[in-house]
Amino acid sequence: MSQKKVSFSKKDKSYMRIALKLAKAREGLTGTNPSVGCVIVKNDHIISIGQTSFNGRPHAEANAIKHANESLVGSKMYVTLEPCNHYGLTSPCTKKIINSKISEVIYSIEDVDKRVKNKSFKILKSKEIAVKTGLLKKETKKFYMPYFFNRKKEMPYVTGKIAISKNHLIYSKNQNKITNIHSDKFTHFLRYKNDSIIISSKTLNADNPRLNCRLKGLEKYSPIRIVFDKNLNSKINNYIFKTADKKNTLIFYNKASKSKIVSLTKYTKLIKSRINKKKALDIKLIMKKLYKLGLRNVLVEGGNELTLGFFKERLFNQFYLFKSKKKISTNSDYIKFNCLNLLNKRSKSKTKLKSYFGNDTITHYKF
Repeated sequence: MSQKKVSFSKKDKSYMRIALKLAKAREGLTGTNPSVGCVIVKNDHIISIGQTSFNGRPHAEANAIKHANESLVGSKMYVTLEPCNHYGLTSPCTKKIINSKISEVIYSIEDVDKRVKNKSFKILKSKEIAVKTGLLKKETKKFYMPYFFNRKKEMPYVTGKIAISKNHLIYSKNQNKITNIHSDKFTHFLRYKNDSIIISSKTLNADNPRLNCRLKGLEKYSPIRIVFDKNLNSKINNYIFKTADKKNTLIFYNKASKSKIVSLTKYTKLIKSRINKKKALDIKLIMKKLYKLGLRNVLVEGGNELTLGFFKERLFNQFYLFKSKKKISTNSDYIKFNCLNLLNKRSKSKTKLKSYFGNDTITHYKF
């Protein structure tokens, strides 16, 4: 692709920011496809907008073209990512753009998908459609980092999360909850934004969590639940098995009795997985398997052992540390978070979130 250095007006930037907001609103909800935002403008008025549909299809451009309330002849399209140009389950967006007689397309950045990268520019130009790229490139590239990671590594983008007390405990026999309701809401927001959630069988048996999203109106976007359980020690009476099926709950294991396998197969999908040299489940192999199963954004809500396993394999892309101002008693059984030094040592940056979390603080680490 060859393009002379171009300049963009304030209006161009404004329209692309709207497109980027549309893309961000569907982040984590578009299946294996990236979340894209699209705005169509004619005579300095927005005549249509589009987002990638839930689960990935139709694409944002197709939705914007379909829902336009007037002729698109001579209009201008702003889209966050290079339009697709290949046939899949749907026809190419470039074909729809050409057929609709749109006169100019501005996309922020090129796609990293080899089927698409830099090809749409030439296709659209060949049909005498003006094409520009690079508008809000820095902001858009930051947004698409998880998608680029998915494509490059063929692995899910991994987010870690754990809650600690003022004295760094993650568990105490005498304390049911560490963080407050405001932090809880952010936890459920993370579950909403990720297509799957991972815990260990130890956490499952100790806490009996639901692992769903309980934000009002967003319950149906709860993540697929994944349990790491090497020897199938999960208790059948745990809550998740009451609502489990072979689509929403997966268990990765290595070896177990035939009776336990038969018992758990009634409730969930069991996937046999290899162990590593340290006799633990091979996390990296499991991540590659999850990618093949179509999962792109994984939230890890583990305890020390699972969190440490992901750190050792350098699999975290980002991490949220929830910290309460409560100091929890150590007079009874307790567990202290043992990955804090690793977290600070490995992270490239850390930022305290500015939203209101009561007396709690949430720090966002990037790797």
